[in-house]
Amino acid sequence: MPLLRCLLALACLCASGLAAARPFTDAAGRRVEVPERVTRVLAAGPPAAVLLATLAPDKMIAWPRAPSPEERAFLNPALRDLPASGRLTGRGGSANVEAVLALKPDLIVDVGSTAATYASLADRVQAQTGIPYLLLDGRFKATPETYRSLGALIGAAEEGEALAAESETILRNVAAAVEAVPEEKRPRVYYGRGPRGLETGLAGSINTEIIEAAGGRNVAGAGAGGLAAVSPEQVLVWNPDVIIALDPDFPKLAAADPLWNGLKAVRAGRVHAIPTLPFGWVDAPPGVNRLIGLRWLAGLFFPEQFPQTLGDAVRDFYRHFYRVELTPEQLDRLLRDAAGPGPTR
Repeated sequence: MPLLRCLLALACLCASGLAAARPFTDAAGRRVEVPERVTRVLAAGPPAAVLLATLAPDKMIAWPRAPSPEERAFLNPALRDLPASGRLTGRGGSANVEAVLALKPDLIVDVGSTAATYASLADRVQAQTGIPYLLLDGRFKATPETYRSLGALIGAAEEGEALAAESETILRNVAAAVEAVPEEKRPRVYYGRGPRGLETGLAGSINTEIIEAAGGRNVAGAGAGGLAAVSPEQVLVWNPDVIIALDPDFPKLAAADPLWNGLKAVRAGRVHAIPTLPFGWVDAPPGVNRLIGLRWLAGLFFPEQFPQTLGDAVRDFYRHFYRVELTPEQLDRLLRDAAGPGPTR
């Protein structure tokens, strides 16, 4: 197997040497030689997959994992039946060199942290495969620049500029709305993960950065790492104004469970399941898919600041970014849980 791996990598290197290449400095400061013409791009992980699906679906060659039937219904038809490659980066990496080479990518793209660990992984995969591997900035505020830089590099400059401009509009409008609200009037928010809602994202982490960008005050506060397990007693002490949850059944659970239904957020009907189709609106993954989540959360927190209805904003986003026209049934599916169950008393 090691011999086969080396031979395949050598063949790829030789083939790539036949085409003109140009240097590109990625977000980690790595100088990478990229082919002059890029037609086949492999996403190293889920955030990169969402970026590619929105920017250049015709150049995307695989998903890190196969979309579920529910997710496929919300995807552009050109993307629904792409193969699953496994993921090269992040938790649960499952791709291998042979599988990557069999897909014959011109370029591998990762989007996320640019820390030394990920830069080292990029170097290692590039050395093993002979395929240029770019590491792009996954911070939410860097979304416009990421669209522009990758779009220009892979021959999708017009699409990259259009999506960058739309991203800037969303970020700018939400920032202006938040700025108009005094700190003490911004809601205290708890983010519940898991079926019991007892895992949360810490303030400042990639899992919750759009909550804070939307004007929410994360009750969990900052700490080491991104996620933390919490007790029901701790959530009772925090007594948040708003709860958002990954599990679609959590709002009903919270309303029926004595551990939760005394909370301010539950009594006021401000428990909301996060839409997740085809990608999560808050994280899962922490990619450009969070742009519509930012608009959703800001509208929940400060509805008077957003004259456009959420339904219209969602239709526009899915049309421009995911390149799909939502049916009325699909739109209802997305908004049903996001709206919350209503006050309990």
